[in-house]
Amino acid sequence: MSTPDPSRTAPDPSTSVLDRPGRVRTRYHAEYAWLPDRPEPDADVLIELTGLRFTAVTPGVAAPPDARRLPGLTLPGLANVHSHAFHRALRGRGQGGRGDFWDWRRTMYAVAARLDPESYLALARAAYAEMALAGITCVGEFHYLHHGPGGVRYADPNAMSAALVEAAVQAGIRLTLLDTCYLTASVAGEPLTGPQLRFGDGDAVRWAERAAAFVPAGPHARVGAAIHSVRAVPADQLAEVAGWAARRGAPLHVHLSEQPAENDACLAYHGTTPAGLLAGAGALGPGTTAVHATHLTGADRKLLGGSGTGVCLCPTTERDLADGIGPARELADGGSPVSLGSDSHAVVDLFEEARAMELDARLATLARGHFAPAELLRAATAAGHAALGWPDAGRLAPGARADLVTVRLDSARTAGVPPAGLFFAAGAADVTDVLVDGREVVRDGRHGTLDVPAELTAAIRAVTT
Repeated sequence: MSTPDPSRTAPDPSTSVLDRPGRVRTRYHAEYAWLPDRPEPDADVLIELTGLRFTAVTPGVAAPPDARRLPGLTLPGLANVHSHAFHRALRGRGQGGRGDFWDWRRTMYAVAARLDPESYLALARAAYAEMALAGITCVGEFHYLHHGPGGVRYADPNAMSAALVEAAVQAGIRLTLLDTCYLTASVAGEPLTGPQLRFGDGDAVRWAERAAAFVPAGPHARVGAAIHSVRAVPADQLAEVAGWAARRGAPLHVHLSEQPAENDACLAYHGTTPAGLLAGAGALGPGTTAVHATHLTGADRKLLGGSGTGVCLCPTTERDLADGIGPARELADGGSPVSLGSDSHAVVDLFEEARAMELDARLATLARGHFAPAELLRAATAAGHAALGWPDAGRLAPGARADLVTVRLDSARTAGVPPAGLFFAAGAADVTDVLVDGREVVRDGRHGTLDVPAELTAAIRAVTT
């Protein structure tokens, strides 16, 4: 098992100076930086590592001799708002025959059945390190794989949660653990069976007791809550989960209207849409993020926008599972902040997720020009961090968390592309440097402590063979 080597991720002493006793200032000089709504040339980014904050962002300054040059375009750190870490083992699998949804689902449950805290730590560490290489500095882990086979609790009921937190530490990124309530197999309340037994706590009260008992070690992780979906949490227990999050000021996330079948079942059983059911339980509002929100009625969109509920789009997963194209522009215009996630990790590339906001809307409407580049950047950065409970991240500005991502502008994909066109050209492979809270996690395209391809290969083989 790989462990962090602090010497490999410490700041380069050649670029650090003491500006007062005990306070280290590190200078980076970006060729281009996005400040705040457009690329600005020559931003001198000063970082106080002890405070984990940017102290100054000054455009138009010649490179100081003690600054490390960052060729390319420097952005705020990216936020992956929706992740199921164990799904990384599914990439390229479940595609037998024509690769229908049921192939994928069977493969997903087979992987879920084999994981334990040790193997989950290895798989999540590798998945999060891949995210770091892609410029992701914070991830929201929608976590429902709580217990052992058959639903038997581990000696530590939160052993799987602890594994995820430790995985993020070793990968070098921040984590919001969205502890997910998952109680039933259908809107009608059918009981969990087979691998799903590992997801359940019996009822929302027992879920809340277990979730409240987990306190992550270290400042890099926070705990929020999630309602898996209206089919997985009975209507009379939705308020318990929503209240738990509200009392703690914690983020609340929920899968919403991902597929038409979810809407049809909810209408047939409850006489309302999933969004209407959540609204009645007090589960919508500025602290809530609805994931997918693909198949909404006009009234649903008003419920979300009117309450300030955010929406996390996961275009590459929605594409992979044939779930459809959601009303992104209408949601944004209606008052719902839009963020992005990689969900099942069919692709880990926030640039692809961001441009899909625009390109998928073009497919659905036969028209161009739905989102400006600055809106795509906001969805991938500031809006995402806010949805995960880190509102002080996602900006290159004094006082913000010292997260940055530099993307090369001289690759085969980006050569000749103006910086403003980045989201329509670049990919994860173009990321060269990543700082998380002032710490160099990726330098010159390499992770500071982990051999990521080898880690992924070993971790996936352990749960699939």
